[in-house]
Amino acid sequence: MAKSATVKIKLVSTADTGFYYVTKKNPRNITEKMTFRKYDPVARKHVEFKEAKIK
Repeated sequence: MAKSATVKIKLVSTADTGFYYVTKKNPRNITEKMTFRKYDPVARKHVEFKEAKIK
C-alpha cells in the first residue's frame, strides 16, 4: 500500500493560552506554514493560529 501524503499538524494559538487544534495538510501542495483565524475558547475570542509540529 502507498503511504498517505497528508501529515498531522498542530495549530497553536498566538494568544499564548496553550490552546491548539489538530488538523491535516498535504505538504506537497501547501509548502508554506498554515495560518488561520479561529476561535480560542480560553481567550474567548477569535485569534490567529499558526502551524507547529506535533511532537
